This record gives sequence, structure tokens and C-alpha cells, in this order.
Amino acid sequence: MKREETVDHHIKTCWHAIYRMYNQEAAKHNSTTSQAFVVLNIDPVNGTPATKIAPLMGLESRSLTRMLKSMEEMGVIYKEKDPTDGRSVRIFLTDLGKEKRRVSKETVIQFNDAVRQTIAPEKLEAFFEVTSKINQIVESKNIFK
Repeated sequence: MKREETVDHHIKTCWHAIYRMYNQEAAKHNSTTSQAFVVLNIDPVNGTPATKIAPLMGLESRSLTRMLKSMEEMGVIYKEKDPTDGRSVRIFLTDLGKEKRRVSKETVIQFNDAVRQTIAPEKLEAFFEVTSKINQIVESKNIFK
């Protein structure tokens, strides 16, 4: 089987193209795609527990820790102890973080609008069904015998 015929090849090349596109746009705003995903996953009003952000992004918490430290140093986020759980920390957006979130959200919407204007609704529906099934296969962990 040629790599161009494998499901994972198409998913990987498509995701890398999207990631590069987002990184180019993020760079215009002194940011990265990963940082943009972080600000999109932080509740702009109530903040978000630090422990909830990594799973939302599909990351290990130690990978996120360095990024959060960097974003705090940049003035994009700040941390506060959770008032209901003293052991937990909530991440909040600064005004700069809220602006970066607005730009990130607008970028995602523009990309999705471009896709929806180009691809027929029934094909997108089929795409969503297929990717959902692929996720189920991956999550089942019963692939390799």
C-alpha cells in the first residue's frame, strides 16, 4: 500500500497544512497556533481550571505547563487560586489575551466559512461522520492484535 492510499497520510497532510496556515496567521499577531488554541479554550469570563485545558487540547499537562508559563510572561494570561478548591489554579485571560482570543476565533470562523463555501453540506456531513468513526476506532484501542 502506498502512503498516499493510507487514511493517516491524508489526515496528517491535511492537518499539517491547516496548522501551517494558522501559524502564519498567528505569527502576524506575535502568537502561535498552539497559543491560539489555548486562549480559545479559556473561558473569557470565569477562567478555566488549568487541569482542564490540556485534555481539551489533546495535550499532556507537562507540555502545556511550559506554554502557560510563556503566555503568562507575555501578559496573555494570569493565574489565580480556585476559590472553591485551594489546590487548583484557574487560568484567566488578560485584556491582551482576550484580544488574542477574539483574533483566533475570527481566524477559525473565516477558515470554516471558506471550507463551507467550497464543500457541499452533504460532503461535510459525510466527512464529520467518517472522522467521528475514525476517532471511535482509535479510542477503542482494539486495533492491534
